[in-house]
Amino acid sequence: MIGSVINSWVEQFSDNFQWSNAMLVCKGMSPFGCVSMNDLTRISIELRKVEVTSENWKDIWCNEANINFKKAKLAEKEKKFQTSGLYYLRAGNYFYTGERFIPPGEEKLELSKKAFNCYHSGLKKKYPEIEFIELPYEDTSLPGLFYPAKNNSKPAPTIIIFNGMDNCKEMSILFAGLEFSNRGYNVLAIDGPGQGESLRLRGINARYDYEVVGTLAYDWARDRSDVDERKIAIIGYSFGGYYASRIAAFEKRFAAGISLTAGHWDLHEFQRETLAKAIKNGKSIAQSNFQFQWVVGSKTSEDALEKSKKFSTKVIANKIKIPFLVTHGENDKIIPVINAKKLYDAIPESTIKKLKIFSAIDGGCEHAHVDDRQVGINYAADWLTSIFNSMD
Repeated sequence: MIGSVINSWVEQFSDNFQWSNAMLVCKGMSPFGCVSMNDLTRISIELRKVEVTSENWKDIWCNEANINFKKAKLAEKEKKFQTSGLYYLRAGNYFYTGERFIPPGEEKLELSKKAFNCYHSGLKKKYPEIEFIELPYEDTSLPGLFYPAKNNSKPAPTIIIFNGMDNCKEMSILFAGLEFSNRGYNVLAIDGPGQGESLRLRGINARYDYEVVGTLAYDWARDRSDVDERKIAIIGYSFGGYYASRIAAFEKRFAAGISLTAGHWDLHEFQRETLAKAIKNGKSIAQSNFQFQWVVGSKTSEDALEKSKKFSTKVIANKIKIPFLVTHGENDKIIPVINAKKLYDAIPESTIKKLKIFSAIDGGCEHAHVDDRQVGINYAADWLTSIFNSMD
């Protein structure tokens, strides 16, 4: 009986993993006041009535987004700015989720613009202390959010967080930033190449050598007077688990690193299998079949497969020498839990390292701990605090 209850909450659409996973990501944001379980229930009911298509998915999510957008505008007109911010954040999440399965093009671009406009309006009203920053990158820049530490003397320890393939910095600053800031940490959340706003609005594609971005982020943070440069850590979740591992392996100035979900041990093999599954049954995979190809900027699936060879953790794990935490959910249906054990085992024994596999009893046992994000973040914060305390 207990198992069936858990499955009904996690697997909203038992015959459609794409929709279930995307819905679960939104459910996982509910503790942070940027989605409503009432809204999500209404969305789920409507989705069950329609044929499984990306257009139906988009229309139903965007309808709910527009309802919240109108509420935000009304509250704003009435000078109820905190309430307005609440509805803007919900609208942003719903627009962002609605565009998820729409292929790259004008429609996706317009929905992305709506999502980020709402996200930013919501953050400015709800959390005015958050700074909107630009990280210089090549001949352009990467957008980021800086949440200063609360209740801490300056300079303060700092985390730099990179998202997964389908997430954005606005989600990161809420589900990770709120907790870490309350604990006295500065938080810098960045949409790196191939992520969030950088990909959708600026056309900046992913790169395998994310240490380049990690170095830029470290230098930006280090130069701030409110940052303790001895205590800057890197965190990545979902696909960002690879990015965090890669950065930790090559940018040794970080004091510690955390993969909230290990990256793919062999991404080429995973992408090859995913492509085969997509051809057979697209509903069985988490992303749309265009997702990785779009993220890396490939015109063909063959080229994307070739690029995927360089994104694997197996080629860099033995170079990680800074203290490093690997967490993973035992029921992860996207990145198998064995990848976390492989990553942990490959990190040299001389390194301070920790592996935590979250069970159903722990909570946070799904991919990137989306079934209980608070548990995953609190564990990471406790571990990092112990590492930093040992440095004093």
